[in-house]
Amino acid sequence: MTIVIGALQYLGYVLIFPGFLFCFLAGMLLCGIDRKLVAKMQKRVGPPVLQPFYDFFKLCGKETIVPAAAERITFMLAPLVGLAALVVIQLFIPVFGFTAFSGMADIIVILYLLLIPALAIILGGAASGSPYAGVGLSREMVTIISCELPLVLVLLAVAKTVGDAMGTGLCFSLSSIAQYQALNGSLITKISMVPAAVALLLIIPGETGNHPFDAAEAETEICEGMLAEYSGAPLGVFKLSHAVKMLTLTSLFVALFLGGLGTGILPLDVLLMFLLCAVITAVAISFVHAVTARLRIEQIFKYYWTVVSALALISLVLAWYGL
Repeated sequence: MTIVIGALQYLGYVLIFPGFLFCFLAGMLLCGIDRKLVAKMQKRVGPPVLQPFYDFFKLCGKETIVPAAAERITFMLAPLVGLAALVVIQLFIPVFGFTAFSGMADIIVILYLLLIPALAIILGGAASGSPYAGVGLSREMVTIISCELPLVLVLLAVAKTVGDAMGTGLCFSLSSIAQYQALNGSLITKISMVPAAVALLLIIPGETGNHPFDAAEAETEICEGMLAEYSGAPLGVFKLSHAVKMLTLTSLFVALFLGGLGTGILPLDVLLMFLLCAVITAVAISFVHAVTARLRIEQIFKYYWTVVSALALISLVLAWYGL
């Protein structure tokens, strides 16, 4: 009986909270907030906040067309694999005191899992047989390489800071990082962690492929790139994955730098986390989108390997010397 109850509990984690249902609702709301904020910053009315929901269900009701030259199985499975990886990531990210899954190497697991959605969209684009997709997937690979170095440096800086304080050298457990912040205050209050926090804010738009880091899709240049041949429900799933990735990365920022703020009451903590994610979305994605022209792929690479990596490296050096 205990085994059955435990299995149902974990099934609830995967399907409801903090799994699929939560990711679907919160991710779509964040996407809607982003679109509304960008419109307001550009002095437009903009779509309603619920527009991403309308778009998703409309796409799910449309016919799915598979190109004759496509590798059908890969073409159809790629969106589902990417979405599943993002939902699994959310299970490892603590909501202040609550964690569905936890371990000693959560950060490493998340780092690897974050590659899967990007690889899924690359495989899906490659399987479509479209020349536009070929251009888009090459750009997507460059974007992945660009973002990985500063992201690793940010995670190492946090792991070193918390690990030294706990006497473990490097701490890769998100639950331990959350516990440390609950006892010692949020990491964002440490001067040495401010450059890393700024770096992660700058990484989020690149990881999500938001404007101005949308060179892989470039709808006015290569006709949505890797998504050029997608339609119907698979395209809807890719759009959903984009929204969920916004939630995943912003909630990861909350877990890494804004822990220790929880109330101990799960519904209130979930609301607080979502509000913080909305603020991060406004700063990291919406504002940059509204004021910056789209970058070329070589500019994205230089930007992340110079400016953003330098910020993350400053925090890592300061953490390494215990400052």
